[in-house]
Amino acid sequence: MLTGHHLIAGDWVAGETTFRTSPAHGEARDFSVGTPAHVDAAVRAAEEAFWSYSALTREERALFLERIADEIEARGTEITAIGTEETGLPTARLEGERGRTTGQLRLFADHIRKGDYLDRRHDAALPDRKPLPRPDIRMIQRPIGPVAVFGASNFPLAFSTAGGDTASALAAGCPVVVKGHSAHPGTAEIVAQAISTAITALGLHPGVFSLIQGGRRDVGEALVRHPLIRAVGFTGSLAGGRALFDLCTARPDPIPFFGELGSVNPMFLLPAALAARGEAIAQGWAGSLTMGAGQFCTNPGIAVMIDGPDADAFATAAKAALEPMDAQTMLTDGIAQAYRDGRDRVAAATGVQALLTSVCDLRNATPYLFEVSGDDWLADHVLAEEVFGPLGLIVRVRDEGQIEEMARSLQGQLTATLHLDEADHALGQRLMPVLERKAGRVLANGFPTGVEVCDAMVHGGPYPASTNFGATSVGTMAIRRWLRPVSYQNLPEALLPADIRQG
Repeated sequence: MLTGHHLIAGDWVAGETTFRTSPAHGEARDFSVGTPAHVDAAVRAAEEAFWSYSALTREERALFLERIADEIEARGTEITAIGTEETGLPTARLEGERGRTTGQLRLFADHIRKGDYLDRRHDAALPDRKPLPRPDIRMIQRPIGPVAVFGASNFPLAFSTAGGDTASALAAGCPVVVKGHSAHPGTAEIVAQAISTAITALGLHPGVFSLIQGGRRDVGEALVRHPLIRAVGFTGSLAGGRALFDLCTARPDPIPFFGELGSVNPMFLLPAALAARGEAIAQGWAGSLTMGAGQFCTNPGIAVMIDGPDADAFATAAKAALEPMDAQTMLTDGIAQAYRDGRDRVAAATGVQALLTSVCDLRNATPYLFEVSGDDWLADHVLAEEVFGPLGLIVRVRDEGQIEEMARSLQGQLTATLHLDEADHALGQRLMPVLERKAGRVLANGFPTGVEVCDAMVHGGPYPASTNFGATSVGTMAIRRWLRPVSYQNLPEALLPADIRQG
């Protein structure tokens, strides 16, 4: 059953005011509006919890993560029911995302059991070294303290209450305060209930996790400015993320802001591949472009190819694949309006031609397809900005040299894709040094929509794809965001962290 309240250090706390949800279907519900006072209470409890939670063994933290996964699965039917109402996402998508969420929790449990993430190092003392002896020095990664996490609009489970940021921070030994997204507060509350049950069952300090619902800008600002918060995880828009990033850096004690802010995820169709299988690539692109109404941060919005008959055939095939696709429900009214605004921005740019137009209103999204020359694309940075939804832009370049010029002009991306055959390898080799500087993940002959949760995954990239190019929000390396190295010189064994003691 839903309370409509915040979870703060084990207690369900009401607010003085409420907000009403705007579900895709089903009944609207009232939830408490968060305040800076709620933030302060939650963060202070998290700081208090840090001392005992960070001291738990890796096995104890692993069991906690696994218990959260079990409790989420036990509430699977409830989560799917309210999640489909709030977001309009289909049942299969939400069930798959729930599996990804619990899988992430169990993956981090296994990861911390292995202990490799600790990066333990030991330089033994050399008392007889000349001209000076060397002390005994050991190093290990240690948790940084309470972490703030902002729930994402497009992933009500995998990037929200118990999503990758929360799972990796808890694995690292850091308590978490989540600012829930107002698009799916019911889903957030049920997941928070699962976490709370796990905390109680294992006898952990209740401040290890809190959820603050709703709230206006002042709540987010209070969270990132709170002196006890040590880092922030965020998935969302460039404008919102940049505002929070600036607040983090403007603090008297600046803290890291790990923001995943979006990307156009360009695809480069090299000549031999385009000639041999352009139609098949176009059909695959249409499916990737419209998956989940295009509401994925890895949505491949731009396809780059050399102008000519093969490009004509690709455009025809892409239009034919997109044309019969039905309208899909977007996550919120605001996202639907932003999609229409993005469509209009692209359509109004110099040199852009519409290949497929449609009518979408209210909360619906239908696909759009446009094309533009490489010269016009390079002259207008607006065309390189993300449109969050099922809109595709074909860029027809003059030659291989302009493909390279486009690649060099790109801002930071989450992904970049090469469609190539063996005859394209020479051009691919020229592009690779550029693309690996521009993107966190480079793909060949595939589509970037969907992010595998595994050890080798990087979901991040140079700004504006993310605010910290050395980090990832997906995969086990995500734990590094919430750790810092500490060296211990000549300390007695009894004073060292258990994970670095000899024997």
